[in-house]
Amino acid sequence: MRDELAQLMAALRDSRDFESAAAATLRRMLAAAEAAVASSRYAGRARVLRGIVHLRPGEAYRRLAALDVGAKETTDAGVGTPFFTSATAWRAVVEHRCAVSIDVNIGTVQPHAPDAPVTGDPGLAGFHSNESKQRFLGRHATHVCVLPLRTPAGMEGMISLEAECLAAMGQEFVWRDAGDVLQLFTDVAAPYLTALPQRPVATPEVDEFLPVVGRSMAELLPILRVFALQDETILVSGATGAGKSRLARWCHERSNRRGKPFETLDLVTVPEDLQMAELFGWKKGAFTGATRDAPGVVARSDGGTLFIDEIDKLSLKAQAGLLHLLESRSYRPLGEGTGEKLADVRFIIGTNADLHAQVRAGRFREDLYYRVNVLPVRMPPLQDRNDEIPLWGRYMVNRRHRERLPEGSARLAPEAEHLLVTSSWPGNLRQLDNIVRRAYTLAMVEHAGAAGDLVLQEKHVARALDYEQAPGGRPLPEALRAAAQAFVGEARRRGGPLDLDLADGFRGLVLGLAIRQVGRDEAFRLLGRESLVKNRNHHKALKRELEKVDALYKALGEDGSPFSDLLEGEEAA
Repeated sequence: MRDELAQLMAALRDSRDFESAAAATLRRMLAAAEAAVASSRYAGRARVLRGIVHLRPGEAYRRLAALDVGAKETTDAGVGTPFFTSATAWRAVVEHRCAVSIDVNIGTVQPHAPDAPVTGDPGLAGFHSNESKQRFLGRHATHVCVLPLRTPAGMEGMISLEAECLAAMGQEFVWRDAGDVLQLFTDVAAPYLTALPQRPVATPEVDEFLPVVGRSMAELLPILRVFALQDETILVSGATGAGKSRLARWCHERSNRRGKPFETLDLVTVPEDLQMAELFGWKKGAFTGATRDAPGVVARSDGGTLFIDEIDKLSLKAQAGLLHLLESRSYRPLGEGTGEKLADVRFIIGTNADLHAQVRAGRFREDLYYRVNVLPVRMPPLQDRNDEIPLWGRYMVNRRHRERLPEGSARLAPEAEHLLVTSSWPGNLRQLDNIVRRAYTLAMVEHAGAAGDLVLQEKHVARALDYEQAPGGRPLPEALRAAAQAFVGEARRRGGPLDLDLADGFRGLVLGLAIRQVGRDEAFRLLGRESLVKNRNHHKALKRELEKVDALYKALGEDGSPFSDLLEGEEAA
């Protein structure tokens, strides 16, 4: 034992990246597991299959590395799908804070802590889902040992070891006997696995769904390729506007469901009392205004993928309905008398909230949290992806130019790109797109009739940023005065009148920004219009205000307002 530990420590000290440290760790852990099998009553009737390092600090996956018995190197996450991630395994080690053994066939979880009870009932109850159980069995894994990857900072991930032994079904396998050695190897390796950098990845291919990939995203894509090919739920967390919906579409296009429907449900745009109807659809007469049968978003995405964004905005009643859908893969449209419809849908969930904190506050069901937190990834904000900003800027300029003028080209001057990189982007890609769109319009005004390429200069970007400038620490009266000056300045630059009635769009801008931050109903309450919500008149009011915003942006030569998606949602409702 002392020799094996010394060899592992020497190999870890020589490791230069996460992958080599993972290979060194798993090689010795698998050897220890094989030795335990050879000295047990299952010798000759069991085989150790593989080990996987799951690095997931802060409730989000960062890296994966798998090593099959006999292999020399860990498997590249970008090649094939040898990995399998299990919500059952993660929830068990987090709950018990120790190693656990899973008997896959009968669905039980046994903590290695002294006198800890076996959890789960025969068949399934210990598992997050039947799909989770079947995927283990499809890999010939009948017994799994899961060990917590711990550092002084807390739980940083886990290491899972898989074995096949039908003879041990319902019986104690070797994991508990070998547990102390396996946990010692895990604890020794933990500082290296969590601190070493990832091996440099090849420059990923970009496409229409993810046209820009910087360093941070390049490190995340190998994991996402693995997740995309599974049918389990992906939870994408990240700031509003970071690009979660684009990433969800990218995963759909790399899944076995590509070519099938991809539907998006943004819960910010759906009132609480309509969430169940929008999810599951309704039959004629199910409620006032239901004059015809209507399929819900679940039915429309049948066979494909459903991306539900802002899941924290889901009401507790609708949470119960979604939980039933995820558990049983069936649902009942509103007004349907008897029977349920089967749902062949893969779910991707988006949120900018801390769902675990929402659970503690009683605003999000704990059982639903564990149903959606199966394959969690965190999308870095644009502020942490500075290398992507000029690339996104070029992409947005070229896309807008092709839409308006298929011939010719447009580009950002180097000084303009530098200004974009050094600016603050709390609104992420959505805000960046607004700035580029505005700067493009300003450049077009100056370029009208001129020959040569369209070049967005630093002055165009600076002026576009002035329009977007957040008040920061300025008093509200001062910020309002600055907005008024910008309105008058625009009228003077145009050389013609800018209708004062367009200033009414400011109310809609305030309301739209509030909805982005706190949700529709809460925004009305925040801005002193709670009575409209109580009287069910807030939909008309919102549509009216958003139309004013749209009119303002069109008058300024913009393609649409930053809240065009909210307006479309109101018009559809």
